[in-house]
Amino acid sequence: MITFKSQASGDVMMFAKNARELLRIIGKDPDASQGVITVEQLPEAIARLRAAVDDDKASRAERDSGDPDPVDQGTGQPMIHLAQRAIPFLELMQYALDDEKPVTWGV
Repeated sequence: MITFKSQASGDVMMFAKNARELLRIIGKDPDASQGVITVEQLPEAIARLRAAVDDDKASRAERDSGDPDPVDQGTGQPMIHLAQRAIPFLELMQYALDDEKPVTWGV
């Protein structure tokens, strides 16, 4: 588990695999056990993650056959898409930007 924190909002916890994917998208080292997204870095990080979410949604819309979403073989539940994973992290980053507070993990 990786927990993202900011004084601007509550913590956002997610499985390390998913957190690393989001860190990679925003341009942070996905293998870093700790880090910070500074207030100055937040606008670009938010923009990059929103663009990735939009791309994911567009890609899924192009492939949509009308069939139900694929099922995760491990859980038997519908697959979680990037947008669903990213929303809490995006919200945290936006609150942090609004309050001019950094976002950290692993500290």
